[in-house]
Amino acid sequence: MLSQENDIEFHFSTDPVNVVDKVIEVAPTVILLDLVMPEMSGMSLVRLFHQNKSTADIPIIVLSSIDEPVEKSAAFSAGVSDYIVKLPDQIELIARIRAHSRSYLNKLERDAAFAELVKLKAELEESNNALQLLSSLDGLTSIANRRRFDEFMLNEWKRAVRENSTLVLIMIDIDYFKAYNDNYGHQKGDETLKAVVSALKAVINRPADLLARYGGEEFVIVLPDTTIDGALKLANTLLDNVRALKIPHAYSDASPCVSISAGISCCEPGLYHDNSVESLIEDADKAMYEAKANGRNQLVLSDACMGRCKPEKQR
Repeated sequence: MLSQENDIEFHFSTDPVNVVDKVIEVAPTVILLDLVMPEMSGMSLVRLFHQNKSTADIPIIVLSSIDEPVEKSAAFSAGVSDYIVKLPDQIELIARIRAHSRSYLNKLERDAAFAELVKLKAELEESNNALQLLSSLDGLTSIANRRRFDEFMLNEWKRAVRENSTLVLIMIDIDYFKAYNDNYGHQKGDETLKAVVSALKAVINRPADLLARYGGEEFVIVLPDTTIDGALKLANTLLDNVRALKIPHAYSDASPCVSISAGISCCEPGLYHDNSVESLIEDADKAMYEAKANGRNQLVLSDACMGRCKPEKQR
């Protein structure tokens, strides 16, 4: 019946034990299967096809001499796609083969399209995540940028309100950096910025903390749920780490080497209702400028710190 159909490639096997391997090798679009066979029943073979990932979706047409509703029902329950009492009319057989073959090929195309869609979606998400990461990093120093700092501060402020915890901010400025750039050149200035950032990063050990470039030669460090005594100790280490770089700065009135000035502010957002993110930043900024006014190369603690934020000796 099939030999005259030039577009149908027909393979057959009389070995039901090894026929699954044969099917995987040939990769047909339709399986014609008898129910009565030596060594293995057709129903057992149907189950084998459905248990194998490579053959599970291939449509199976049962060709059987058994024309009993119970047998047909059992075959369909086992997962066959069609049941034809043999020998069928040639036109009907070919029509059913073509219909099931088209359906299977369409399914393969849909599955391939869906898999490609899933792949493209994953690639898009990966690209978006990479872009999101890039948009939150400073291009020169590879630490968080101002945008990331603003988002982080807002989130940490809300968390501190919920948990009634403290929030500490350290504002940092490289002393006489304009004079450094003007005299040593911007390339050397960029190298120094990176070196200072490395020295600052070495002190930030908790994943919850954030070091960000605030702008130019200014940096900020956010320390959630931190005592001011711990923040003062950390800030002093920051100053020492930058001094330890021993980068010559002949045009600084604060030190023969590159140094930094720092201002520290703290608050308990959930305790004092007049607190705000802006006031915390402003207090740290004022403290930093006080450090600069006092001769630079030092840190100043804002006198706006209250409650648990105060150092033990000032309580």
